[in-house]
Amino acid sequence: MFLVPLSRNASELARSFDRLFDDGFDQFFAPAAQADKLRSPALDVSESERAYTVKLDLPGVAKEDVKIAIDGRRVSVEAQTRKEEEKKEGDRVVYRERSLASFARNFSVAADIDQAESSAKLEHGVLTLTLTKRGTPAAACITVN
Repeated sequence: MFLVPLSRNASELARSFDRLFDDGFDQFFAPAAQADKLRSPALDVSESERAYTVKLDLPGVAKEDVKIAIDGRRVSVEAQTRKEEEKKEGDRVVYRERSLASFARNFSVAADIDQAESSAKLEHGVLTLTLTKRGTPAAACITVN
């Protein structure tokens, strides 16, 4: 049988908590540790006969900061939030969680995409891509002579 003591010295417990917060505070809450994080946005894809509809979450991103590249079936989306530095004289930043963030997502679809017919719309932090499928030639009928 293994016995575990139920009580601990109060000062030893207090020191353990102090070490936890002293060592871990900077690791979890330092602004430098959170700057320039590359994030992979959540993505939903639906398909119709003519197009794919893709929705990506890009919170805090302006439409000017979104880059979309299409190469055949491969789609790449890159975006970056802008860091707004509004500092008043006499103020100092005590704590900051909102920092510069970069988003990147690459995916492939089953059919080639027609870039000229495709479109993108950014509304309320959600990027909606309408990726029109490239038309396949219609089946031809051959008559027998």
